[in-house]
Amino acid sequence: MKRRLKRALTAAALVGTVVAATAGWAAGSQQSAVTGPPPGAASWRADGSTVGRPLPDPATARPGQIASFFADLGPVQRQALARRHPLVVGNLDGAPVALRYAANRLALRAESARQRSRATDPALTLEDHAHARQKAARYARLLGPERQILAFDPRGRGQVAEVHGDLAAAERTAVIVPGSDIDLQTFDRKGPDRYGTPSGMATSLRSQMQKAAPGTRTAVIAWVGYTTPVGLGPDAATARLADAGAPRLERFLHGLSRTGAPAPALLCHSYGSVVCGKAAGDLTRNDASDMIVFGSPGMHAGSAGDLGTRVPVWAARDAADWIGRIPNVQLFGLGHGADPAGDGFGARVVSSDRAEGHAGYLEPGTDSGANFAAITLGSYDAVHCADGSRQCARSVTAARPT
Repeated sequence: MKRRLKRALTAAALVGTVVAATAGWAAGSQQSAVTGPPPGAASWRADGSTVGRPLPDPATARPGQIASFFADLGPVQRQALARRHPLVVGNLDGAPVALRYAANRLALRAESARQRSRATDPALTLEDHAHARQKAARYARLLGPERQILAFDPRGRGQVAEVHGDLAAAERTAVIVPGSDIDLQTFDRKGPDRYGTPSGMATSLRSQMQKAAPGTRTAVIAWVGYTTPVGLGPDAATARLADAGAPRLERFLHGLSRTGAPAPALLCHSYGSVVCGKAAGDLTRNDASDMIVFGSPGMHAGSAGDLGTRVPVWAARDAADWIGRIPNVQLFGLGHGADPAGDGFGARVVSSDRAEGHAGYLEPGTDSGANFAAITLGSYDAVHCADGSRQCARSVTAARPT
């Protein structure tokens, strides 16, 4: 009896430590996860006239089925579907990449016009007008001629995926999976902290890849395809949003592979590593060449082996990163388990020298940025391990994808 009581008190103390370490529940607000098929799915299902055949159900059709469906259509039929159902086509994993770009431009124009109308609607409040103007301006920026929007969903705080580089021609690719406080408004920004955003990370990673291998064609995707936690509240301390986001990540990666894109390196930052951990068991080397977790609070696994994936797992954590002060526990639904960069987890731990804090891993000039670029390129012999050796890459070299 005394032993059981001692274990219970110890567990309660650890949970209290997690709450204290996250500054209490008041520091973050609970989010409603965006799930299910894209907006407009009902109209898509009911449309049997555009191509003269039933359309695949966005809620149940697998990316391979989506790819096969579009492969059987001619260019005119594809474009007709994109014009009639831009939000659906723009978010269909497995659909042709160029068609998704075109569909999302149509969806962004329509949503921008709708928000401009709301900004002057006398039935709405001044606060509503201000929010509508902000959204309209944001959508207009995404319509820049150089931007390649692979996914766009205006629901909730908004979701987006943007491609940097020529995905159709790329030989090496990567997907950035972000952590807390990232959405349609915050996934890119200018200024000194831009490398903490998915878009800034993608830009920096691709630049470092081009510098390391100038003759290699590369593309990096900044993926904000799930509802992220806001602040350091209960959402950040539990796996609820990761559980909702992992199937969306799996589907996105399956869709990339069905369009002929090379298996990407998966770069999972902060809470994004919880999402990657939840998805890991369903990923193959066709879906991802490597998984790199950095600034991770844990992956809901006691070890790399517990993830149940054949994808090599790499990890990095800067000594100055505040995430290191979060207890690596998993009790009563709180916490995310073992530290992937810790001894005994079994990840290949790489150096992050010159990275600063939680958001600086991909800043130019950092060891972590150079290492992530080398891993994405498959240049495993160029990876610098955290212990100063190159031993952590040896077991990967023989199994690298061709």
